[in-house]
Amino acid sequence: MTQSQATIFLILAATIVLFLWGRWRHDVVALAALLACVFTGLVPAEEAFAGFGHPAVITVACVLVLSHGLQQSGAIDALTRRLLPAAAGPILTMALLTSLAALLSAFMNNIGALALLMPVGIHVAAQHKLPPGRMLMPLAFGSILGGMTTLIGTPPNLIVSGFRAEVNGVSYAMFDFLPVGLAVAGAGILFITLVGWRLVPARKRIDLEGFETSAYLTEVRVPEKSKAVGMNLYELGKSLEKADAQVIGLIRNEVEIPAPQPNRKLRAGDILVIEAEPETLSAALSDLELRLEEDKREAIAEENARKSSRKAVRSEEIALAELAVLPNSTLVGRSAADVRLRTRYGVNLLAISRYGRHSIGRLRSTLLEAGDVLLLQGAPASIAQLAADTGCVPLAERELRLPDKRQMLTAVAIMAAAIAGAAFGLIPAAVSFAAGVLATMLLGVIPLRRIYDAIDWPVIVLLAALLPVAGAFAATGAADLIARALMENIAQGSPVVALVVILVVTMTLSDFMNNAATAAVMCPIAIGAAQQLGVRVDPMLMAVAVGASCAFLTPIGHQNNTLILGPGGFRFGDYWRLGLPLELLVIAVGAPMILLVWPLH
Repeated sequence: MTQSQATIFLILAATIVLFLWGRWRHDVVALAALLACVFTGLVPAEEAFAGFGHPAVITVACVLVLSHGLQQSGAIDALTRRLLPAAAGPILTMALLTSLAALLSAFMNNIGALALLMPVGIHVAAQHKLPPGRMLMPLAFGSILGGMTTLIGTPPNLIVSGFRAEVNGVSYAMFDFLPVGLAVAGAGILFITLVGWRLVPARKRIDLEGFETSAYLTEVRVPEKSKAVGMNLYELGKSLEKADAQVIGLIRNEVEIPAPQPNRKLRAGDILVIEAEPETLSAALSDLELRLEEDKREAIAEENARKSSRKAVRSEEIALAELAVLPNSTLVGRSAADVRLRTRYGVNLLAISRYGRHSIGRLRSTLLEAGDVLLLQGAPASIAQLAADTGCVPLAERELRLPDKRQMLTAVAIMAAAIAGAAFGLIPAAVSFAAGVLATMLLGVIPLRRIYDAIDWPVIVLLAALLPVAGAFAATGAADLIARALMENIAQGSPVVALVVILVVTMTLSDFMNNAATAAVMCPIAIGAAQQLGVRVDPMLMAVAVGASCAFLTPIGHQNNTLILGPGGFRFGDYWRLGLPLELLVIAVGAPMILLVWPLH
């Protein structure tokens, strides 16, 4: 083993460990790996950022923009309304919804497709009196399966295509993945809807009726000589921060004002509705010379529905809503205090559900994670703006409507034209989809100020940083060393066994690592294995493509799995019950199909 091989092995081992640890975001780890390769001389400094111009990276960014245009225009809503019957049994509804998720994922971002259909899945589960997780996990897995059917369906396919171009000089076409992908996805969806959904643990989701806050709802009166008289609610809120308390309502002259504005000044005789733990609240109230009016512990749904003689001001404008935090949300790693939910959006955070648990203490300072479900109180427009700005998904089923029929048709036409340009080989895929993005901007499908918000930048940085690292992995001969070890010790010269080993190893890594990172690491090994055995590279690369798209065992293997964690009330160990038999089915169907469609010789 040479020094350069030992160095790249060390860098890759550290990278994989950091991916598995999950302490830092994947793009940060990938960038660190790239710079480590540059500083050790494995990647020339002038080529360090060549990955940002790689066709796969450009194509992923463009597809994200075009799929966002489909979402915003209402095209997906229209398709959902047409394909889902108003009244059908749970099995048929699950089959149609899962198939629709797979279809959408073939041409748009997987997590975008799931985010659009997840509220529908929750609503359908409630209709049929099923635990929401038994609809959400099939939906998430169906979306993952659909992504493997086309070139643009998932980033690993684009990465595999790029490696194939380096070896053979020709990348994969738009629908080269379809024969194998369709067989695997079809078998998977059939298994999920007929048998597999019953394997999903029947977890209860904490919904609006059962979502209790961790604190008491306390009514506090402002006496005439209180220090709070003349203060505005923002100033009072700063004083209450040490108690991790927040004002969620104001009662003045027997008129109740939910979610009052921060600049409203307090008067003597006002009654404040405060959410806080009594152990920490008492000292703060004493400092402000406020007097407890009444103390009661009750669910926020009961409080909101409480009948009293007081008239509600703008009560029809105040609502409770649940938002699920997407993996790429700007809320991840931040607290309600960091985001200034109350002062910036006029929204109260009332509770958090995580891993099926609720009532997480110290709401204002709790760092949010992907998959959390937030219970919020505020004006619907404010909550909708918060969801749009931060990348969260409302869990209530949205009304299916067409905001603009012309824009919808325009978005569909642009996407179809971009796909056709790439599928028929008229122009390279990256150029075709870039032209689609230009048309999207010129025709106003997405406002110009929102174009770059549609791109998942951590994924782009991850891809661009890992491609040079993967190149160094191949160039140093380290990938060939691993391939030779696999062939001699496990496959023992059998190409079929080698293909299955690559498929299984890739699938296992993708259950714990980002799928794009897995593909970037495994492609050089697959190419080395093919060269060692003297067979075509295509079947080995297809095994990587299928394996990287089949992360079903854990909530961290794929963003879709993370997104349903909170809404489904799942725990970390719940995924393998459906995921393990599904992965075995993928191997049983995928390996023979790869050998049939892409022969070894």
